[in-house]
Amino acid sequence: MSEIQLLPSVLAFLERDHANFIDGAYAPSLSSNKIAVVNPANGQVIAHIRDADEADVQAAVNGARQAFKGAWADMLPYQKGVILNKLADLIDANNEELAQIETLCSGKSIQLSRHFEIAQSAVFLRYYAGWATKINGETMQPSIPSFGTEKYTAFTRREPVGVVAGIVPWNFSVMIGIWKIASALVTGCTVVIKPSEFTPLTLLRIAELAIEAGVPAGAFNIVNGGGQVGQQLIAHRLISKVAFTGSVPTGIAVGQAAMAANLTRATLELGGKNPAAFLADVDVDMAVAGIIQTAYVHQGQVCASPERFYVHRSRIDELLEKLAAGLAELKIGSPLDESAQFGPLANKPHFEKMLGYFKRAAAESQIVYGGQAIDRPGYYVQPTVIRAHSAGDSLLHEEIFGPVTCFLPFDTEEELVELMNDSPFGLTASLWTNDLSKAMRLIPQIEAGTVWVNMHTFIDPAVPFGGIKASGVGREFGSAFIDDYTELKSVMIKY
Repeated sequence: MSEIQLLPSVLAFLERDHANFIDGAYAPSLSSNKIAVVNPANGQVIAHIRDADEADVQAAVNGARQAFKGAWADMLPYQKGVILNKLADLIDANNEELAQIETLCSGKSIQLSRHFEIAQSAVFLRYYAGWATKINGETMQPSIPSFGTEKYTAFTRREPVGVVAGIVPWNFSVMIGIWKIASALVTGCTVVIKPSEFTPLTLLRIAELAIEAGVPAGAFNIVNGGGQVGQQLIAHRLISKVAFTGSVPTGIAVGQAAMAANLTRATLELGGKNPAAFLADVDVDMAVAGIIQTAYVHQGQVCASPERFYVHRSRIDELLEKLAAGLAELKIGSPLDESAQFGPLANKPHFEKMLGYFKRAAAESQIVYGGQAIDRPGYYVQPTVIRAHSAGDSLLHEEIFGPVTCFLPFDTEEELVELMNDSPFGLTASLWTNDLSKAMRLIPQIEAGTVWVNMHTFIDPAVPFGGIKASGVGREFGSAFIDDYTELKSVMIKY
C-alpha cells in the first residue's frame, strides 16, 4: 500500500515559521537559532522551529503566573471541566491532522497516531475534566481540650501549587504532554510546556485548539528548544512544580536542579528495564502475540514496554523459535503506509545508539533474530531478539528503549522473583500464566509500580501510573495526581 495523502492543512502548518506559544498566541522568538525538525522515515527536514531564549522563557512564565492569579483562578471548577471537554472534542475533530503531524515528527505509525496517541489523548482529557469539581479537602474534629465554653473544628483545603513546568519527551509527545497540561489545569494551576526538540509541532497545534476551546491566554504556554530551555524553566523562581518524563540520568539531574532552585517540587516519570515473566503453563502462541504487541509497538520506544524476558526453561526454545518467525512476517515500511506494522526509530541519535547496542549484542550475547540496520532512507532497524548467556549480561540491565528484547531461562519461582527484581529500575512488570493463584502470590514480591497479568504496556486514566526505585517519583492518573499538583492547607477554628 502506498503512503496516505497529507492534508492541505498539514502541508500549510509545516510551512509556518514555528516559534513559541505564549500568552495565548504564537510569539516570534527573540532567538535567531533555528532547530530542524526531521522526518525519521526519510531523514528529510520538514520544518524548522525557533529556539527560545531566556526572555522567551521569562515571558511564558510571567504569562502563566498572571493567568494563575487572574483569569484561570477566577473560573469556576465546573467551567474548567467544560473547557477541557471542549478541547477533547476539538482534538477528536482534528484527529487526522494531528495524527499526520505527529507521525511526520516521530515516525510513529499513522494507525498508532490516530487510534492511540491522538484518540486516547482526548480520552485522558475527558477523564481529567471529570475531576474539576471533585478536588476536595476533608473535615475533622480536633482533640484540643476546652478551657471554657469554646469549641474547635478543623478542615483541609486543596490549593493549586502555581505555575507548572512540564518537560515532555519525544516518544509520545502529545499524550504525555496532555497528561501534564490536564493535571495542571484541572487542579487550578497553569502550565509552561517544553516539548522535545525532535517532536515540537503537534503540541503547538494543540495549543491553538486550547485557545479555541476557551483556555484563557497564559494558562497554557509552550517554549521550544533544547536542554538549556528546560534548565531555565526549572531554575525560574516563579515555577512551583516541575513535571518531567524522560530518561533516568536526565530525570535525576532535573530533580536535583529543582530542589536546588527553590525546593521546587518535582514529579519524575522515568525509564525502566521492565521484566516480563512467562511461567511453565503459559500459552506460547499467546505469549508470542503479546510480546510482538507490547514490546515492539512504536519500535519499542515506550517507557513501559517490556525489555527483559524470563521464560521457564521448558518453554524458552519453542517461544524464541515462534517469536523469530512472527517478527519475520512483520511488514516494515513508512509510518504513513497504513499497512506497515513496523517503522523507523524516532531520530538519528537514537538510531546510532541502537547500532551500538547491536554491536554489543553480537559480541556479548546470542542474536536470535535481527540485529541490523535496514538499508533504506530514514532510521530503520530490524526488530531484534537476544538470548542472554547469564543473568549478568549487560543488555539485561541497561535500558535500551528500542526494538530489542533480551531473554533468559529460569527454573524456579524463587529464582524468577530474584531475576525480576535484580534491577535499579522499577517501572512496570508482567506475569504470563493461566494460574491466577500463583500470579496473585507473586505480585506482592515484584518491585514495580505497575504489574500486569497476561498483558503489558496498556494504561488507563483511572489507574495510577509511575515507578519505584530509579524509575521515578510521583504518580500520573487516577486521583493520585492531585497530591502532586496541589498544596494541602490545614485550617483550625476556635468558636
